[in-house]
Formats: sequence, structure tokens, C-alpha cells
Amino acid sequence: TGLTSITIPNSVTSLGGGCFSGSTGLTSITIPNSVTSLGGGCFSGCTGLTSITIPNSVTGLWSYCFYGCTGLTSITIPNSVTILGIECFYGCTGLTSITIPNSVTILGSSCFSGCTGLTSITIPNSVTSLGNYCFYGCTGLTSITIPNSVTSLGDYCFEGCTGLTSITIPNSVTSLGYRCFYGCTGLTSITIPNSVTILGIECFYGCTGLTSITIPNSVTILGSSCFSGCTGLTSITIPNSVTSLGWGCFSGCNSLSTISRKHRKRRR
Repeated sequence: TGLTSITIPNSVTSLGGGCFSGSTGLTSITIPNSVTSLGGGCFSGCTGLTSITIPNSVTGLWSYCFYGCTGLTSITIPNSVTILGIECFYGCTGLTSITIPNSVTILGSSCFSGCTGLTSITIPNSVTSLGNYCFYGCTGLTSITIPNSVTSLGDYCFEGCTGLTSITIPNSVTSLGYRCFYGCTGLTSITIPNSVTILGIECFYGCTGLTSITIPNSVTILGSSCFSGCTGLTSITIPNSVTSLGWGCFSGCNSLSTISRKHRKRRR
């Protein structure tokens, strides 16, 4: 815990798992271009670290790499990095924004979970999926841009993002995972594209700010408790494509006065 700064020599090629884990006094570190990998939990719990520049020799930030680095306010991720591992920035409450380069293809599960200071983020076109719990509990997140490259939003992906007011889901996405927007109380508007076929279990559970929602003709299943507790929801139109309404689908929707069934027009 007494270590405050360190310069790593050019002879080092990788920083092993847990290398500086728990070094709470560490405020500054210089990583040379010789380093290609930051191991699992490498800087986890380094609460004094405020900023870090990762050299463009590094190809992956592995699991728990910056887990619990609460003092981290700035980080530069180079174009060489392709993977942000599981819980990579979990609990980095000081981060307010982050730029993900176009080289990144995978955002691991819980990658930014608990980053309560994060207000906005742009996901590059190189990313194809958002892992489970990816932005779980990011209460400060008000804006996010999801590109057309993304095909799935993982389970619990935006659960508890109470600051999120609106979101546009691209027409590349085919399913919204289990509890995807659970408890997003600030969400007032959402656009679901015609590519989506399934709204998962408890998908919009407790989204009290939603007053109306349009379900596209592509959707066939509304999962159990899908809109449960959406107390602000006053009307909803269910398309003819829906064959199953899950148990408790609209449970606790006390303001819901109109449920309409939309039929497709038959061709003559």
C-alpha cells in the first residue's frame, strides 16, 4: 500500500495476474511499449490511481484489470486493444466518460458494471454484442449510442441505469435479454426495431417512467413480467405477431387503461 509510483522497464513484456492488486497508494505508473498484455486483476483495487495511458502494444485488457479503481477518472485505450475483459472496469465510480476504440470487438460481462459516474458512452461499430451486466447499475448514464453491428443485448445489460431517459436500439438487434432494462426508472422513451423477436423475462420490469411503448410486428414473445411494475404505462398495442404473453406480463401496471391488439392487414 506504500507504493506510490513505478516505471516498468522495456524488458517487461507482460504484467501478470494481480501484479499490482491492492496497491492503494499507487498514483502513477508508466507502462512501456514492450508490454503486450495486462493480466487478470492487474490493477484491481488500486484506488489511488487517477489516470493511466495504455501503450499501443497491448492487445487485451483482461478480466478484473481495473476492478474497483474508484479514483480512476481518465484512461486512454489504444487501437491495438480488441477485448475488454469480464469486470474490466467494474466499480470504477470516478470514470465519467470513456472512448472505446474501433479495434474492440468484445465488451465482457460486467465490463462497466457499477460505474456510477459514467454519463455517456459511444460503442464503436466493431462491437457485436454487449455482455451480461455490461452497464449494470450505471446510475449516472444518461446517453448511450449502440451501433448497427450489435446483434444482442445481454441479460441485465442496463439494469438499474436509473438516469437513462431514452435509448434507440438498432435494427441489427434480435433480442432483448433477461432483465435488460429492469428498474430503469428514468426511461421515458424507447424505440424497438422490427428486427427484435423476443422481449425477455422482466425486460422492462419497474420502468415507472414509461408511458407508452410500440411493440413491432416482428415480436412473437413477451416474457414473464416483461412490463411488470410499469406504473406510468397508460396504453400499449400488441401486434398480431405475438403468440405468447408471459406470466404477470403487465402485473402492477395500475395506470394501464387500454391494451389494443393490432392485426395485420390481409392482402386481397
